[in-house]
Amino acid sequence: MEYYDLIIVGAGPAGSTLAHALRDSGKRVLIIDKQDFPRDKTCAGWVTPAVMRSLEIDPGEYGSRHTLQPIRQFRIGMMGQPAVVNDHGDVVSYGIRRCEFDAYLLDRVTAPKQLKTPVKSIVRRDGNWVVNDTWEAPLIVGAGGHFCPVARLLGDGPGSHETVVAAKEVEFEMTPEQAEVCEARGDTPELWFCRDLKGYAWVFRKGNYLNIGLGREDNHKLSEHLNAFVEEMKSEGRIPSDLPGRFKGHAYLLYAHAERPLADDGLLLIGDSAGLAYTQSGEGIRPAIESALIAADIIRDREDYSAQSLQSYGEAIAHRFGNRAVSRDQGWQVPDWVKMPLASTLMRSHWFTRKVVTEKWFLHQQVPPLEPVAPG
Repeated sequence: MEYYDLIIVGAGPAGSTLAHALRDSGKRVLIIDKQDFPRDKTCAGWVTPAVMRSLEIDPGEYGSRHTLQPIRQFRIGMMGQPAVVNDHGDVVSYGIRRCEFDAYLLDRVTAPKQLKTPVKSIVRRDGNWVVNDTWEAPLIVGAGGHFCPVARLLGDGPGSHETVVAAKEVEFEMTPEQAEVCEARGDTPELWFCRDLKGYAWVFRKGNYLNIGLGREDNHKLSEHLNAFVEEMKSEGRIPSDLPGRFKGHAYLLYAHAERPLADDGLLLIGDSAGLAYTQSGEGIRPAIESALIAADIIRDREDYSAQSLQSYGEAIAHRFGNRAVSRDQGWQVPDWVKMPLASTLMRSHWFTRKVVTEKWFLHQQVPPLEPVAPG
């Protein structure tokens, strides 16, 4: 049996950020993931300057070796009506490819990594957690996404009782012919809201890579809405007519709708496993990064991993992202007060699409960056 102070299940942005933040803490950390890296991770994939600052990543250095698409504008509309283009002037976000970004973050981790290793069992033994009858630790952190096995240890885990957003998307490198006819611009992601306000679609170009997708709460109509959107974008010349491959699906919880406990005796959830995606946009990268940094600050000098001791983590999350109980009744993409036909009018407004949709819901410019955890 190999003993560690902390086992992290999931090597995505949340898990790798936590391991990296604890690099000089003296904690013995093991990070486990069922996949190898670089992994195939389809995601719209944009990160704000606030995220890059929290991760201590120099955009110039990162962009010299990886895809980094500067974003200066957003093209926003409601399906079936003209879009509004807002120019922010400066770079307000960056487009990244998750297969590159996630591998970059994991490569910074100096702690032991056990990749290509599915978690088959997690059992409680003598006050510690034992994973796969091989690794033992008093604290285990779930960072494995919506279906993280650690989340099953808290409450009843992922299930039909949860309001889940389902998304389908595809990302591919365009041929020169496809790139020539594609009217979507790299510095201008396109966001198209469904008319019933239960989801939105996007077209996001990152150099020669193109990402197209749609996410909704009522996933039984997901394919129908996606197909209609793709055909409309093709007919308008926004995207090439010959899309390769199939759209891949994934699911996640929105912060205001999630009901999962965040901590218990020797257990902690971060990122998508905790259901931290922003309610209005569905973005999960910034909450994943920030929850990992918050967890690192809590864990760094702590030996007691009881539920009572870890309660401060839940309090810190509520302080950073708001109280779930207060915001649970809000809609997904838009608050309750935005109703049809008012929404149709607002989505044609430069002020609303810029100040509310883009700067508040998607970029969270009103929230200052979370500073990285200082090494011990």
